Amino acid sequence: MSANNTYLAVFLGSKTSARWASWDALPEAERRAKEREGMLAWKAWVETHKAAIVAMGGPLGKTKKVTLRGANDTSNDMSAFTVVRADSHEAAAKLFENHPHFAIFPGDAVEIMPVLPIPGAP
Repeated sequence: MSANNTYLAVFLGSKTSARWASWDALPEAERRAKEREGMLAWKAWVETHKAAIVAMGGPLGKTKKVTLRGANDTSNDMSAFTVVRADSHEAAAKLFENHPHFAIFPGDAVEIMPVLPIPGAP
């Protein structure tokens, strides 16, 4: 368990997945309607869980990867993040069951991990 019961939730979704291809294949009017439905559902999720949300986070943009060789463009499946507080890892995960990210939008999953204390930090 996290020392302060804080958990990072990372929303994942591959733009090369079959779900994303199906989403892109929807007629524009249908896709826009699903987007509106998804955003309303997401706002309802936020309202339901607002007491647990520490930082709303948001969508993630293009990625830079920095190594000993410098910074380069890269890509990954991370699409958004939020930070929540819960009594346990299991309770934090439960907050995201049937989340609109994958229940309506073509996202794949939400991964939840505890934010651990920095070793040796006060």
